[in-house]
Amino acid sequence: MATGSKYVRYRNQGEGANVHNVARFGMPVRSLFISTKFLSITQKTEITDENGNIVYRSKSRPISLHDKTDITDARGNQVAHIERKVLTLRRVHWVTMADGNRFEVSHELMHIVKDVANIKGLGWTMRGNIFQLNFEVYDERDNVIAVIGQKLISIKDKYAVDIYRPEYEAEIVAILIALQHTVRDRKAASSAASGSGDDN
Repeated sequence: MATGSKYVRYRNQGEGANVHNVARFGMPVRSLFISTKFLSITQKTEITDENGNIVYRSKSRPISLHDKTDITDARGNQVAHIERKVLTLRRVHWVTMADGNRFEVSHELMHIVKDVANIKGLGWTMRGNIFQLNFEVYDERDNVIAVIGQKLISIKDKYAVDIYRPEYEAEIVAILIALQHTVRDRKAASSAASGSGDDN
């Protein structure tokens, strides 16, 4: 069964690709499904293929200052390392891939009208509702790389990722996990600000 929403592109394993995505971009080459568990002091994520086979795993300690996360493949080989940059006016996470390539995923704090997120170091752009994690990623030539959709109501954080450039799937997974942390940090900061306002 294909999903039909223009705005929520999440789909479960076994369902057809979103019909609006297919109309715009064609059939994805590969799809991944991401599920994150938030435990007491750790965050664990499993990334599976359409058959439910684990492709990647990630583990992090989000309450630490640097919010370090490691992504490994199914055999335990290092794929990427993500780390929060401290002492900056933006919310920035550095991503270092296993081949040494490095880029950053950031959230601009000073934009009042809209949320702005950037991928610096790859020449890629993101479009859509980034902070509801329903968006597309494009390369420097404006060709689609991936379409990401979050499940809106779920006990766990769940995402469907339709990939059009499979050679970049590890980078896409790392970007999405970094954005998860960015959104979590923003929500925590917003809650803290609301709480301090209630005391006045």
